[in-house]
Amino acid sequence: MIFNKIDRKNWHRHEYFEHYITQQTTFSMTSEIDISILYKNIKDNNFKFYPAFIYMVTKAVNTNIVFRTGFNSQAELGYWEKLNPSYTIFNEESETFSSIWTETSDNFKQFHQNYESDLKKYNGRIRLFPKSPIPENIFHLSMIPWSSFTGFNLNINNGGNYLLPIITAGKFVQKENAIYLPVSLQMHHAVCDGYHASLFMNSLQSFADESHDWLLD
Repeated sequence: MIFNKIDRKNWHRHEYFEHYITQQTTFSMTSEIDISILYKNIKDNNFKFYPAFIYMVTKAVNTNIVFRTGFNSQAELGYWEKLNPSYTIFNEESETFSSIWTETSDNFKQFHQNYESDLKKYNGRIRLFPKSPIPENIFHLSMIPWSSFTGFNLNINNGGNYLLPIITAGKFVQKENAIYLPVSLQMHHAVCDGYHASLFMNSLQSFADESHDWLLD
């Protein structure tokens, strides 16, 4: 859990950071990701969609420092060497959800096994955070599979200094011969601009298109 401190005064983003952290400006971007190839590859190889989506998002987050930049528990600004996903699982009986985290892996099959192990252990517990302790190097994502959307906004205030991304996906949408997944990215403008948000969405699309490579790696 390596955390690299940032020298705010000599940081290339110093002016932008100070401006937007003072204003507390956040923004969201929602895109439809074409998952036609991904969905077929998952079905052909008997994997589950949700862990594949979590894997893709985690990979996109960890490939760019801006998505790993935030404050640690000592209120120091820096970026984590790696972030693990904290995601929601639904309890149908109580109609509540739990948020659990899973150790990430570069290898999808290993991550899928980690996911299945955590799901088996913690699913069905009517608690918000059944897996503890929760490490600092996590980011949050969730899925709302009951409804599609063209825009979604979720904010974590935490004193106004929560800088890490929040990702939310919706229900698949069938359009002609393609399947689309709405994905919303919530970011703090102090560390992320529209350019970086676009890179994130483009990365997700690339990972979906190239899913055969990492699914069977």
